[in-house]
Amino acid sequence: MTDVHDGGAVGGGELRIRPASATDGDLLRDLDVATWSYQHAVTSPPSPGTPFFDERHHPDDYLVAELPGRNPADPARVVGYICVVPPTPLPANAHVRQIQGLVVAPDARGAGVARALLRAGAGHARAAGARRLTLRVLGHNTPARRLYESEGFAVEGVLPEEFLLDGRYADDVLMGRALL
Repeated sequence: MTDVHDGGAVGGGELRIRPASATDGDLLRDLDVATWSYQHAVTSPPSPGTPFFDERHHPDDYLVAELPGRNPADPARVVGYICVVPPTPLPANAHVRQIQGLVVAPDARGAGVARALLRAGAGHARAAGARRLTLRVLGHNTPARRLYESEGFAVEGVLPEEFLLDGRYADDVLMGRALL
């Protein structure tokens, strides 16, 4: 994928959504470290020195959101990413893509970055031939669930108390939408 999406005006600047490159790894890892929380994560906190991309996580699976620098001499600032991948290697569901990560920097939240990433991710999935887009979200993550619902996702299943996170049980909510 080589296209760049105009995400519109966000926080006083023009949001740009572009495919990730291998050189984005450190920035995306740092974003993960800065945003990690049991509010949305079922894995342990990421380690600052761990490579972001590996044999299971490829730059081609990610779209990156960036805002221009505060003045013309400043580089663009990465403020979020979305990961959209086939949910399995099975040919029987090659028409489905799954969001397996959506992260927005704390200082960019509430400005439409996540919505722009979701829309770009849906377009990316559609361009890859997908007919459906799915995701999993923790039951207690109300802000994310509201956002997904506002973008056409519907709850398709709930796995009650699927995870034990920080001493509390959390539901795993399966959501999906058509891309036609």
